[in-house]
Amino acid sequence: MKKIYLLFTDTGTMLSRMINLCTKSTLNHASIAFDTSMIEVYSFGRKQAYNPWSGGFVKEDLRSPFFSHAKCAIYQLSITENTYQLLWHRIKKMEVETDLYRYNLLGLFGVLFNMEWNRQHAFFCSEFVVTVLKEAGLYSNDKPACLIKPQDLKEWHALQLIYHGDLSIYLQQHGGYEVQIPLWKRIYS
Repeated sequence: MKKIYLLFTDTGTMLSRMINLCTKSTLNHASIAFDTSMIEVYSFGRKQAYNPWSGGFVKEDLRSPFFSHAKCAIYQLSITENTYQLLWHRIKKMEVETDLYRYNLLGLFGVLFNMEWNRQHAFFCSEFVVTVLKEAGLYSNDKPACLIKPQDLKEWHALQLIYHGDLSIYLQQHGGYEVQIPLWKRIYS
């Protein structure tokens, strides 16, 4: 058996706080990871850390200053080697074809109003995670992927919570890497 990880984060940005208000929840960004050190982490989100309007398929660098104060929950899922390879190849294909994909900002409004808003080659974070898990035959739910929120995923019975707290602490304990905290944050924190 192999393990994959679902990572839920809250960076504390203005957009993150607005989403938290709308969903009445926290940790509203979902990613899928292929290792405990969180090097191979993929999602749909910001292509440029400080520009919330430029989004799409991303390989996330959790050690960047953008994530330096993030809170997180990490869940693990045990899967077969074949399913692991299927997921890995699907993600790598998307990475190669990254220019085809866009962030599904309109889909967030669909979630807010409980209206399906499927768009070709466009996903928001949890929609992406659910889609690849469904394609691999791991996740089944009558609710369309475009309506599934991160908190819906967190309630999935197959997941096992392995960490909840500061992302930087997890990375220091499991990744062997220092998180890059900008100088201004170190001085004024």
